[in-house]
Amino acid sequence: MEFVFHNPTRVFFGSGKIGVLGTELQKRGAKKVLLIAGGGSIRNNGVYDQVVESLKEAGINWIEAWGVQANPTLEKVREIIALAHREQVDSVLAVGGGSVIDSGKAVAAGFYMEDIWKAVTDEERIKAALPVYTVLTLSATGSEMNSFAVITNSETTHKAGLGSPLLYPVFTIIDPSVQASLPFRQTVSGALDATAHILEYYFTEENAIATNAINTALLKTIMEMTDRLQENAADMVARSNLAWCATLALNGISGVGHQGGDWACHTIEHAFSALKPQIAHGEGLGVIFPAWIEYMNQKMPGRFLGWAKDVWDEDNVCRALHKFREKISAWGAPTSLRDLGLQAEDLPVLLEMITASGTLGGFSKLESADIEALLMLAY
Repeated sequence: MEFVFHNPTRVFFGSGKIGVLGTELQKRGAKKVLLIAGGGSIRNNGVYDQVVESLKEAGINWIEAWGVQANPTLEKVREIIALAHREQVDSVLAVGGGSVIDSGKAVAAGFYMEDIWKAVTDEERIKAALPVYTVLTLSATGSEMNSFAVITNSETTHKAGLGSPLLYPVFTIIDPSVQASLPFRQTVSGALDATAHILEYYFTEENAIATNAINTALLKTIMEMTDRLQENAADMVARSNLAWCATLALNGISGVGHQGGDWACHTIEHAFSALKPQIAHGEGLGVIFPAWIEYMNQKMPGRFLGWAKDVWDEDNVCRALHKFREKISAWGAPTSLRDLGLQAEDLPVLLEMITASGTLGGFSKLESADIEALLMLAY
C-alpha cells in the first residue's frame, strides 16, 4: 500500500473561536477580504456579528457578497468573481456551510482564470488562487478542510467538482455551538452527506484495515450523535462530535489507502440536485447509497459483509440495509426518489445526465444498464 497524505488546513475548534478570526487574518497579511455568505441565516444566529466584530478589532476591511444558495451555481460564482476584481480583494472569507465554502473556493481560483468553469471541464488548470479562510456554520461537506468544490452550471444542468491543493483553506473556524439553531432536517442532511463521504471509500480496499477501523468508528459516531440531537438539539457534546466527524469524513483521513474511492453515488446524486436544485445533497445521497449497496451486493457477494458486521452488528447484508434505511426514515429523511420529488418521467432525463460522462465508479464500474437498474431500485 502506497499513499501520500498531507492536509495543510489549520482548524480552530470550539465555542467562541470565531473571536480569533481577525487576529489570525492579520497575522497572514490580509487587509481587504471578500466575505461570502448565503441567504442571511448568519445574521440570525449571531455569527455575522461575531465575524464583523473580530474584523473591526483587527482593522481588516471587508466587502460582502450574499445570496449563495444550496447547490451553488456557476452564475453566482462568476458574479462574485467580478465583484472581487472590482474591489481588488486579497483573500476570500467564506462564512456558511459547504455551498458557501465551495463558492468561495471557486471564486478564489476563478480570480486568476479566464473562466472558472474551465477548471471543472479540465480545459484549464488552476495555477493560482486567493487564500481561502472559512467560518463553518453547517457540518456536512468537509469542504472546510479539503481542496475540493462543487458547483452547478444551471444552463447545462451540469453539476461537477473542481479541485487543487491551492484550494485548501488556510484555516477554518468550527464553533459547534452556532449550529444548535439548525433545523433537524439540515442536521440530518449533513450527517447523511458525511456518511456518504465515508462510504465512498469504505468498500474500495479491504486491506486498508486501519483506515476502515477509523471509518467504522466515524459511521457509528455519526449515527449516535444524530440520534442524540434528534432528542435534544442543544446537546453540545453530540453537536461537537458530529461536527468533527463530518470534517474527518472528507479531509483525507477516511480515504488513506483507498485509491481515490468510488464516487459513483456522488455523481448520480449530482444529477438529482442539478435537475431539481431544491433537493438537498445529503438527502439525495441518503436515497441512492442504500440502493447502490443493495445493487452492488448482488454483483459482488461478500464485499459488503464487513460493513454489515462492523457498523450494524449483522451477519447479513440485507438485514444491515434494512437497518440503514430504517435509521434514515427515523430521522425523517427521504428513502426513495419519489420522496425527493422525482417522478417516473424524470428517470430517462436523469439517466442521460448521469451517463453523459461514461462509465461511473472507481471500482463499481457502472454502465448505462446498471445505472438504469439502480434508479429503478431507488424509485
